[in-house]
Amino acid sequence: MTELKNNMGEKSLFASREISFAAGTREILKPLDLRLDTGLIYGLIGHNGSGKSTLLKILAKQLNATAGDILLKGRSLASWSVKEFSRHVAYLPQDIPPIANLTVRELVSHGRYPWHGAFLGLSDEDNSYVNDALTLTNLNHMQDRMVNNLSGGERQRVWLAMLIAQNTSCLLLDEPISALDVSHQMDVMELIKDLSQKKNLSVIMVLHDVNIAARFCDRILALREGALIADRKSEDLMNPELLKEIFNMDMQVIDHPSGKGRVALVD
Repeated sequence: MTELKNNMGEKSLFASREISFAAGTREILKPLDLRLDTGLIYGLIGHNGSGKSTLLKILAKQLNATAGDILLKGRSLASWSVKEFSRHVAYLPQDIPPIANLTVRELVSHGRYPWHGAFLGLSDEDNSYVNDALTLTNLNHMQDRMVNNLSGGERQRVWLAMLIAQNTSCLLLDEPISALDVSHQMDVMELIKDLSQKKNLSVIMVLHDVNIAARFCDRILALREGALIADRKSEDLMNPELLKEIFNMDMQVIDHPSGKGRVALVD
């Protein structure tokens, strides 16, 4: 533990040593070491069942690692209370329950619960954070609309606004664009990148599309069968040999016609 703390460094957000997760006799996440620094956007990629969501849930305190330890800002994750943790890290799961009878503003206001509890009214400070979140996500014009009447892309924007109102320094997002069409996928990813830059947020998210991950993430962590097989800068990950190791298929990598990075194509 002391060695892990010493290796954290001032820029580290999460760090782990030999964390793993098993369900019965099945090893879902094999022992791995991590260091995730502040202020960066990380993408978790890999096949279905590779351990991406399991890793994210461990970081989000939704699951406890079977072995090993993980630190948040130099402290063991187990030592953080739920309320204290929620003031530093916001988590958006893949399966979001339907919302009935809530306006956009009401749902965004739920992001303030870690700061004042669920049964107290919003203070002027709380309302200020809600207003800022609505402005940053361009939702002011629809704050009185019912959430369940919005499109999928609009609802995802509202959930992100709720996380911004939570006023944390880190967002954990599990497949935030999986249920969206291509247009809304790009819109939400642009919003995430914009929010990260404006709020100096660290973002760790599970993604399926390696091209989207390469375009919007600073670093990419690739898992296969529960093992971490790559932790690279996005541009360094885009090479055919490494992509074949990750996805077990031949892929070509070409320069994007716009000049914005490189894209992978199935061979």
